[in-house]
Amino acid sequence: MSKMTRIDIITRPEKFEELKQELNDIGVTGMTVYQVLGCGIQKGKTEMYRGTPLEINLLPKIKLEIIVSEVPVSKVISIAKQVLYTGEIGDGKIFIYNVENVIKIRTGEEGVLALQNKE
Repeated sequence: MSKMTRIDIITRPEKFEELKQELNDIGVTGMTVYQVLGCGIQKGKTEMYRGTPLEINLLPKIKLEIIVSEVPVSKVISIAKQVLYTGEIGDGKIFIYNVENVIKIRTGEEGVLALQNKE
């Protein structure tokens, strides 16, 4: 069985479309995308609401989950770092996990075969 890797990317929502296009261009065929709230080093921000300072602790982010086997993990990471980098706090994080198995419910295929878009 080929090695499968899950890559989670958490980043700014405004960078999502560009990242999605670049990942499609290198052959990433599927992803799951969540709209999430979170904070890291930046610990949120303060905004004015009706003249009163209001601290917003959780900021809107996008979380992508990608499983790759044929596209090199290093290539996905390189593209993500290139597209998402602004140099400012809040650019995001990339998490990498080994995947033991994947099962396609409709066909029962397992492993890398379950990731293929072939009928």
